[in-house]
Amino acid sequence: MTGTAKKAATATGKKAESGTAKKAPAGTAKKAPAGTAKKAPAGTAKKAPAGTAKKAAVSTKKPVAKKPVVAPKKATAAVKGVAPAKSVPAGSPREESRTALVRRARRIDRELAEVYPYAHPELDFENPFQLLVATVLSAQTTDLRVNQTTPALFAKYPTPEDLAAADPAEVEEILRPTGFFRAKTRSVIGLSKALTEDFGGEVPGRLEDLVKLPGVGRKTAFVVLGNAYGRPGITVDTHFQRLVRRWQWTAETDPDKIEAAVGGLFPMSDWTDLSHHVIWHGRRICHARKPACGACPIAPLCPAYGEGETDPEKARKLLKYEKGGFPGQRLNPPRAYLDAGGKPAPPLGRP
Repeated sequence: MTGTAKKAATATGKKAESGTAKKAPAGTAKKAPAGTAKKAPAGTAKKAPAGTAKKAAVSTKKPVAKKPVVAPKKATAAVKGVAPAKSVPAGSPREESRTALVRRARRIDRELAEVYPYAHPELDFENPFQLLVATVLSAQTTDLRVNQTTPALFAKYPTPEDLAAADPAEVEEILRPTGFFRAKTRSVIGLSKALTEDFGGEVPGRLEDLVKLPGVGRKTAFVVLGNAYGRPGITVDTHFQRLVRRWQWTAETDPDKIEAAVGGLFPMSDWTDLSHHVIWHGRRICHARKPACGACPIAPLCPAYGEGETDPEKARKLLKYEKGGFPGQRLNPPRAYLDAGGKPAPPLGRP
């Protein structure tokens, strides 16, 4: 190779290296870092955190809506001798099938039967006539007030014939503590006359006969049939109406429709005891204004959990009657109730 050829080759090599050194790094330095700095961080900072923030905000709202439905296991701590009810999956009872509703309703009744194995009618009575009169008198007042009043009434008028012939003014004076005493006097004297004239002084054992008596409706009739004659019936009083709607067993408000709706969830043989369980629970724990949710043995099964006090210690202070250490409604309660720790109520005029 000549000297001229060597110089030309050397010059060409230097230009090629110089071009490569200038263009490749320059392109890499301008495009790659710039693209990475502008697009990747910017996209990550604006889109990803924003999306994450919205999803996180949504996810924090869902547990809040479900909390009132699922009760903690310690909700039964305030009720002595009662095993905690098992937790159930959260879910809206409004979405449950008919089969699921029946199962939930029957499980609630089974739980209540364990809490109140000694549940009984809370009116003192020794025969069907006394139970019938006491039930009529219990309207718009407490069973306790009736139990404190009826001893004097039955001591003076022990039979339907005696009460049918009574002086209304004297009966009114005895019944004054129960409230609405004039109307109640007309009812008890009227039904006593009907029993004397139409049924030989005996309380009939058929629904169609009982509801014909003055002051006697289906509720009163079922109390008598279920507790004096052992014939199943659902007693739809104010406590029963309130609780079955709170538990979403039915949305009906008419007593007859409530009776039909709830009766369809249980076998007929359970109706009388079911009435006692629900009414007792409504009086002792599931109160109208301040339900003691934190002391409720069926809290995990209740769609209304959280409407009342959920703290166990505070809920314990809301308990009434024997659950809170207070006397029950009857002056002469059944032996089973006393054996279970229940306390009899004091006579009229006693604290």
